[in-house]
Amino acid sequence: MEKTSTKLSGRIERLEPSATLAMSAKVRELKAQGVDVISLSLGETDFFTPDVVKDAAKKAIDDNYSFYSPVAGYPELKKAVCHKFKRDNNLTYEPSQVVVSTGAKNSIYNVMQVLVDKGDEVLVPAPYWVSYIEIVKLAEGTPVVMPTDISTNYKITPEQLEAAITPRTKAIIYSSPSNPTGAVYTREELKALAEVLAKHPNVYIISDEIYEHINFTPEGHTSIAEFPEVYNQTIVINGLAKAYAMTGWRIGFIGAPAWIAKACDNFQGQVTSGTNSVAQIAAVTALLADPEEVVKPMVEVFARRRELVLKGLAEIPGFKTDIPYGAFYAFPDISEYKGKTLRGHKINTSDDLCMYLLAEAHVGLVAGSSFGNDNCIRLSYAASEEVLSEAIRRIKEALTE
Repeated sequence: MEKTSTKLSGRIERLEPSATLAMSAKVRELKAQGVDVISLSLGETDFFTPDVVKDAAKKAIDDNYSFYSPVAGYPELKKAVCHKFKRDNNLTYEPSQVVVSTGAKNSIYNVMQVLVDKGDEVLVPAPYWVSYIEIVKLAEGTPVVMPTDISTNYKITPEQLEAAITPRTKAIIYSSPSNPTGAVYTREELKALAEVLAKHPNVYIISDEIYEHINFTPEGHTSIAEFPEVYNQTIVINGLAKAYAMTGWRIGFIGAPAWIAKACDNFQGQVTSGTNSVAQIAAVTALLADPEEVVKPMVEVFARRRELVLKGLAEIPGFKTDIPYGAFYAFPDISEYKGKTLRGHKINTSDDLCMYLLAEAHVGLVAGSSFGNDNCIRLSYAASEEVLSEAIRRIKEALTE
């Protein structure tokens, strides 16, 4: 009998796997073999979800929130999201402008699918979160990478933005605080970018603010949507994964012009429908809680970890690290090691260095190449101080010859 040939779609063949998840899988493999590996590769806190949120979820189960939810989210959750936007960002959104999705990644995917057509250009400042490029490609858009480096604290300038915009530019997507660099755009910097984008009303701004609360700057977080001249161009992406230690609950949301929100509602209705009912009810409690009580204690711990990591990285020869002002990542420049041979391992790329450190130091990190900058590596400090100290000790030992 003749064998039937099978072929995957070109779409999936062209899709790059997530580098962070790939490294996490390698770490799990080594741990299964009994190797003592420290993983600093995933953007996931080591905190537990606050008890008040867990209690709300338990009650939701007892109250029989076990049926399909509205596609765009329960009305009470959408109202809580609007409350959060007003309280934290001084942004006014109506429930019709909010769509709740299965995580912020799902929210970004929805937005890209409803806005971008084949050949549309999407500006992506680099370093960027690993999934941005692939999500643009899945929408058949063309990613236009805007490189930055440590000399500009990994932030684009208004001049760079203006020069990158063409008649085919449909959107720009960025994160502040940034994954992977921890960079935070100041209010003045965002205002300057907003002034450029206001001159191009057909260019949409996808502002990923998932790390909003993990911010170490005196002025705190600014959303570009706060500037009236670009409010109607902006889609704010946020969620509960990072600041509320709710990664596995999968709750993300957008605030957007009503017509974009309606399009995302329609699209989501054919893909995932409404997200987890119990998680949504728990999310209401999280968003209505006082951030000073629920979020601030975690941020204070991250601030101490950041100082420990920056001090440790400064002692590693050949590492250059700027100060990350948000999120929970360090993104040291390791270009001094490129071209060297360490214990028989030839280091030509950031991937080579990460694989070397995994093999020799048993520390899992993510190569900067996956974020659009091959001169760097990403280290997550969402781990205990004891674990971080040991990881840095191992890295330093592996790189000191």
